[in-house]
Amino acid sequence: MRKYIIILTLILVAAGLASCESLKLGDAGLSRAPETSGASIDTLFATIKDSDKVLATAYWYLPYGVLSSFDSKMGSDILESITDHFISNKHSDDNGPNDLYYNGGLSAYGKGGNEAYRFGSEKDYYCIRYALFYQENAHRIPVETDAEKAAVARKVAEAKVCEAIAYANMVRYVGGVPIMPKAIDLEKDKLEFPRATFKETIEHIVDLCDAAAPDLPWYVPSEEDGRLTRAAAIGLKLRMLCFAASPTFNSNTPWYTTGEDWDSMGKYVRYGDHYMPELWTRAKAAADEFMDQWALGGWYRLVQASDVTAEAGKNAYRLAYRKGYFDRGTTESIISVRKSNDTDYHDKHIDLQDDFGCGPSLDWVNRFPYADGRPFPEDFDWEDQTTWTRQPFFKPDPTGVNKVGIETRDPRLYENACVPGDIWKNGKVGKTYDNHEHHQEGCPGFLMMKFVLQQDSDRNKPPHWPLMRFAEVLLNAAEAYNEADGGPSVKAYGWVNAVRNRVGLPNLADDMDQLQFRDAIILERDLEFGFEEVRWFDMVRWGLTEAFTTPLKALSSKGDHKSNATVFTFKVKDAYPPRLWYTKWDTKWYLSPIPNSEVSKGYGMTQNPGWK
Repeated sequence: MRKYIIILTLILVAAGLASCESLKLGDAGLSRAPETSGASIDTLFATIKDSDKVLATAYWYLPYGVLSSFDSKMGSDILESITDHFISNKHSDDNGPNDLYYNGGLSAYGKGGNEAYRFGSEKDYYCIRYALFYQENAHRIPVETDAEKAAVARKVAEAKVCEAIAYANMVRYVGGVPIMPKAIDLEKDKLEFPRATFKETIEHIVDLCDAAAPDLPWYVPSEEDGRLTRAAAIGLKLRMLCFAASPTFNSNTPWYTTGEDWDSMGKYVRYGDHYMPELWTRAKAAADEFMDQWALGGWYRLVQASDVTAEAGKNAYRLAYRKGYFDRGTTESIISVRKSNDTDYHDKHIDLQDDFGCGPSLDWVNRFPYADGRPFPEDFDWEDQTTWTRQPFFKPDPTGVNKVGIETRDPRLYENACVPGDIWKNGKVGKTYDNHEHHQEGCPGFLMMKFVLQQDSDRNKPPHWPLMRFAEVLLNAAEAYNEADGGPSVKAYGWVNAVRNRVGLPNLADDMDQLQFRDAIILERDLEFGFEEVRWFDMVRWGLTEAFTTPLKALSSKGDHKSNATVFTFKVKDAYPPRLWYTKWDTKWYLSPIPNSEVSKGYGMTQNPGWK
């Protein structure tokens, strides 16, 4: 696949993009200058099938969150490592979490490359480049029938959504960014691309989604699985309107005030200079748009458990949740990004924990309720088991069928975190406990389960990145309704409860006020989207200070066997390593710094608040 991309890049540059070589938008803009091959634009757009090669390249550069060779983000670590979900002990050269975030070492200087996001060195402008190239040249494709005209219009719409996804990825990390024009003529155009404001970037994304939606199908048949749809366009619009409407970016108070000139800088990192309730109204309208289309077109739904009888039910809920995020082509998949059909493509997630003592925090594990919906006790005494009225992870299976035991908590816990005694990776008990024969120093007592799973055979299918699932659309819609209406409605309750019911949890209490319902949605997202790159942006947009500043805990445990323990003793300890944020939190971390080398190029990008 990489060879194919390189070849296609050569063809595209020869076909016309070579004229853009002096445009410097970082290493990932239009400044790459590979050798040319002599192909013409007419050759690339000779037929619909030929043009697909251009569109496929825009798809290829869509953001991908699972550790892979596509991206070395965080020094081959994961975004979750800088949230309250996960602790990284990857002490190696150029590791992002330990060398840049935990110790506060991130800056606008230095060679970089291991940040959560380094503007100018990522692949988003590659995606935008090819998406625009397709849109600008699609008129060259010979079409004769109405069906062919519709097919080309659809592909142009897909390119627009690709472009929107790339801008959405950037604005969530750095705020407003330069918006690439549709066409560049070096003979006529002045090559200056000033930074767009936060508002302009958000509105550009919304406009792209609105322009694309009418020419896209609501869903695609299995043979076209992975192609972008009207649901993807509207779902992305809803996501980004909720993001823009959230308190950090939509408030009467600037989110960073230390020595910053907000009259000139604020427009790049917040929607406006005062709170705009109409943003939530627009988000609610986008939710209505999606749901109206859903009522007409159907198709999308949460993957449901196939068997919820007796004690087998909890495992069935867990597997349904797994299919929702892990499997391609389900009714839950809204935006699915693919890089490879190689079933080993996700193995870097396994390598991270095979080689280093990394894992989820006890703080996050404790937020998962019991399987019947009752909260896990905040004052649970891990050391004195005589006080336990319920087992924290498993209770014995009287039938003896399940050797691990019967799960006692929210099924999503076990799909996100390997807890002591559970099977992990290759059918063996995970090395979570201190006296496991392969336990690693620094492990916080849990291992990442999502995308790793329990058996080698579980991963024997082509991987993908679930950039958006139907579950997120439901929770975004509920959030928009709650904020726009000043409290929850029957519809909003129904959407949140659908996500809960899918894993066997009961409905929320029906007497919540706006704040209580907001907190319930944030928690539901917290539990539903572990390792799907949702938590970091929720922490940022809602300004969840405690999630940044609360010292994280780990769970020390000892088992009755060095490799196949089933009985444990526990003790709570401080998670290692600590983070600078615990005592010196600074809201500048909400957005990534712009590399000084990028600002100094002079095309118009500016620095973010707090980064010098």
